[in-house]
Amino acid sequence: MNWKLQQPQDFSVSPFDLIGSQWMLVTAQKPDGSVNTMTASWGGMGVLWGKNVAFVFLRPQRYTKEFVDQAGRFTLTFFDGEYKKALGYLGSVSGRNEDKIAKSGLTVEQLDGQPVFSQARIALLCRSMYAQELDPACFLETEHDQKWYPEKDYHTVYVAEIEKIYLADSQ
Repeated sequence: MNWKLQQPQDFSVSPFDLIGSQWMLVTAQKPDGSVNTMTASWGGMGVLWGKNVAFVFLRPQRYTKEFVDQAGRFTLTFFDGEYKKALGYLGSVSGRNEDKIAKSGLTVEQLDGQPVFSQARIALLCRSMYAQELDPACFLETEHDQKWYPEKDYHTVYVAEIEKIYLADSQ
């Protein structure tokens, strides 16, 4: 894939549609070179601490969380609608139990030393800056605790600097 560097001020997509409707893959590579990914539809983008950031939420049982924690970096990749089935698959099975990336039909490549997918149309290269487990005592609307965390498996929220934004070069 040929990638074109995009300046943050020129990145004009709706994070609500991109993350909430189209979904994204959160991908990280351990120091041993192994890669894992998961589909996510919770997260966001904005500005914090003077930096362009993305924030994502990972449950403790997700295998990808180990990769994000060890790597200190992760990528967020976004796809055209034709890949929705592959993203659904990657969000429903664990990389602990099988080579789900190979079975998905997607191809991992390296972009500035980070794992991305050749089929993606957008890739954000992120460096972790902050991680904290959600605290149930902090819910101002307690029904969210009951609805989203019946197993008490609270997400860890990661805030990461978006170091680079790449768009697939269609030429």
